[in-house]
Amino acid sequence: MHTPTTETFQHATDEKLATLSRSRWYRIRIITYWTFTVLLVFELAAGSLWNLLQIEWVRVQLNHLGYPLYYTYISGVWQIGGAAVIIAPRFPRLKEWAYAGSFFQFSGAVASHLLAGDGVEVWLPPLMFLMFVIVSWALRPADRRLPNAGLAPETRPLAWAVPIGILLLLFVVSYLTLPAVNDAFHKRAVDLGWIAH
Repeated sequence: MHTPTTETFQHATDEKLATLSRSRWYRIRIITYWTFTVLLVFELAAGSLWNLLQIEWVRVQLNHLGYPLYYTYISGVWQIGGAAVIIAPRFPRLKEWAYAGSFFQFSGAVASHLLAGDGVEVWLPPLMFLMFVIVSWALRPADRRLPNAGLAPETRPLAWAVPIGILLLLFVVSYLTLPAVNDAFHKRAVDLGWIAH
């Protein structure tokens, strides 16, 4: 038989268990966030150093993939900035940019190795760091997010039709003008001395 006291006790116990469960989840989430974030920031810091010093491994990889050596300086500087912004407190908008840049960096590395025909042993490490970016971004605490960064309000399907139509039209125009553009830029490349007649 349930009495009001028993029901009150059960309700209080349920609330306490729910609070403990939320508290445990919060701790697990924070530990997971910081683990993946520190690993990501370490890779960005180490990668920036490797790039700026142009160590042999970096030079050989870029040559293999067909990238110019000066790319190391561009990437190295941006990796320093990304590492600093992701680990530092505040700056939620810059954090979004740093996460996006890290996502492009590692997904670009995966795509480059796949397109070069490299095996899993070569593209798996950047894929792993890409996952670190996603986990760190997804689990970041509220004070490291943009305010009101919830889901965007739903829009009507017609609202998407015009931008998609414009994008498709621009692709068609780009494709149709490609021969003329290619000829003009070929002449420009010859004038600059980048290619022979």
